[in-house]
Amino acid sequence: MLLRRLTLAGASFIAAACLTPAQAANATAPSALRPPIEAFFENARYSAALLSPDARFLAVKLGTPNRRDTLVVIDLATMHAKPVAYFQDADIGNFDWVNDQRLVFDTRDKRIGQGDWEYAPGMFAVNRDGSDLLQLVSRSAIDDWNSGGKSKLEKILLPYHTYLLGQSGAQDSDEIYVQSWSFDGPTHAKYVDLLRLNTVTGKSRIIPRPTYARQWLLDQKGEPRLAIGMEKGNETVNYRDPATGKWRQLANYSAYLPGEGSYAPVAFAPNGGLFVSTRMAGDKAALHTLNLETGKIDPQALVVMKDFDFSGHPVTDKDKVLGIHFLADAASSIWFDPKMKAIQADVDAKLPTTVNKLDIGARAATPWVLVRAHSDVQPTVFLLYNTADKTLSKVGDSHPAIVPAQMGRQQFVHYKARDGLAIPAWLTLPAGPVRKDLPMVVLVHGGPYVRGGEWGWDPEAQFLASRGYAVLEPEFRGSTGFGWEHFHAGWKQWGLKMQDDIADGARWAIGQGVANPKRICLAGASYGGYATLMGLLNDPELFKCGIDWVGVTDIKLMYTGHWSFEDDLPDEWKQYGMPELVGDLTADAAQLAATSPLMQAARIKQPLLLAYGGADMRVPAYHGKKFYDAVQPGNSQVEWVEYFEEGHGWALPKNRIDFWTRVEKFLDRNIGKP
Repeated sequence: MLLRRLTLAGASFIAAACLTPAQAANATAPSALRPPIEAFFENARYSAALLSPDARFLAVKLGTPNRRDTLVVIDLATMHAKPVAYFQDADIGNFDWVNDQRLVFDTRDKRIGQGDWEYAPGMFAVNRDGSDLLQLVSRSAIDDWNSGGKSKLEKILLPYHTYLLGQSGAQDSDEIYVQSWSFDGPTHAKYVDLLRLNTVTGKSRIIPRPTYARQWLLDQKGEPRLAIGMEKGNETVNYRDPATGKWRQLANYSAYLPGEGSYAPVAFAPNGGLFVSTRMAGDKAALHTLNLETGKIDPQALVVMKDFDFSGHPVTDKDKVLGIHFLADAASSIWFDPKMKAIQADVDAKLPTTVNKLDIGARAATPWVLVRAHSDVQPTVFLLYNTADKTLSKVGDSHPAIVPAQMGRQQFVHYKARDGLAIPAWLTLPAGPVRKDLPMVVLVHGGPYVRGGEWGWDPEAQFLASRGYAVLEPEFRGSTGFGWEHFHAGWKQWGLKMQDDIADGARWAIGQGVANPKRICLAGASYGGYATLMGLLNDPELFKCGIDWVGVTDIKLMYTGHWSFEDDLPDEWKQYGMPELVGDLTADAAQLAATSPLMQAARIKQPLLLAYGGADMRVPAYHGKKFYDAVQPGNSQVEWVEYFEEGHGWALPKNRIDFWTRVEKFLDRNIGKP
């Protein structure tokens, strides 16, 4: 069992985390050669970094070729890097600081796909010098059953379904809060217990919860104060009184059809109030404060944007709100604290071409500030800023093989749909002189009820641009983040107005002179795969080919499933969400038939690439297989590939590289040349 052979690597590991006193790498001269596909789709080299609460140490997750991801701690006084956790048969997953001395982390295996998973993430704690490594959570239900929850050392382990909370807490003791799921279906929780866990002894105790709590929110002191539950399609927000420890209900509203009075808790304020995101001020969700005694929301918004819903979180210390990180077209920050405002201004002056996000230690005792810098042509770079001497030191690149000068520039644009609705979109053009009449890929995001993108480097769009294609990514109606009207306009519009928005984007690009009308291909995953198939049906003269990976092929199949595989769509979503947002299985039967690619597959004659994951539980492979069986007899230009170990998307670099190599060849054959 992996639990019994999960062992630390020997002392021969040489840390590759080495700080140099340099700013972010400048763009070098573009190469005449296309950037290699591996540069886009290999795993990130530096994928995460966190300052210790006192800002004396920096923990980073480092990946190197042919080695497992390693947890490395850098002493910022000496700039000495030390690997503190590295396994021979698993990768470091998520991690956080418990306190200034100790870290907690889980694991994953990045060398196998979802279909081959045998072990849960588990959980471990280790000191920043690599000492006192302790396993806290089992990685296997089998081991739980065989050993009665005990390891070989007879230390009691928490069961495999115990996970990190994703919130740092107080970071002033050896204890953290973790979550334990009670599953209701393959991947969804009926309720989630909260446990207070000692990372030195492994002992834990459960926190009393309201019925069906699924999400927890810690307050400004790192204590559990809010629990959000779900039952029969309704979401309930419960507040735990700090004086009595008793729970009381703050709000109750539909989880899928939010209306008046609904809000999303964001974070607790230093004064004990609650930050919430709500639409009480109009079409766009804004950041407000809620009085926990009265349950009333202050009508004066703290952050409100003209074109975007609020998405982000406040940055606080023990006394006040220092600023707010938020997302508009790009990630941004607003600082109320004069010192942080000055730091941001100086960093931005030194790195004028990137978005620069600042992170500070919870109780910083040093001048170090962590900087995450990125742009449309630059993947994330981790740097350290010294507030004393105002210098920047580079820690590492997430994708060091990417040359910014070879990347295409991305624009945030708007165009009008045929009914007048303004549609936001992302347009990426190949590097070099501005050209017109380009072959174009319309890349449709999944969800569909999510926001598709933001200004920044994206491997898929940039890979296509590096091969000479313009890339248009529409935020069609139904996409979130752009106001209630835009979201609501997409209800029950699969294959209808949502589809029109995508076609209207392609025609807009033609009208702008960007796209060659005879060289446009449609592509997307999940809902984007569905939209690809419907686009080939609805607009065969516009879209010359299609690429569908892990795409829905029939809405009814999402309801009914198939005997051969279990999907992970929760029953609550099928009962309370899908009938209103997607379509009712009975009342909208005629519409669902008319917008079913599967039922109309024989009409598709354009070249088509289909790719599915054999272990996909969101859109099981039978969606693709049924469609392939229906379209292939009348279309000799259909290609099929199945990655048997993969789930809903490609987790393994070898499969990402294989798939996008196929995409490159497919596009070159069909629209790549006049």
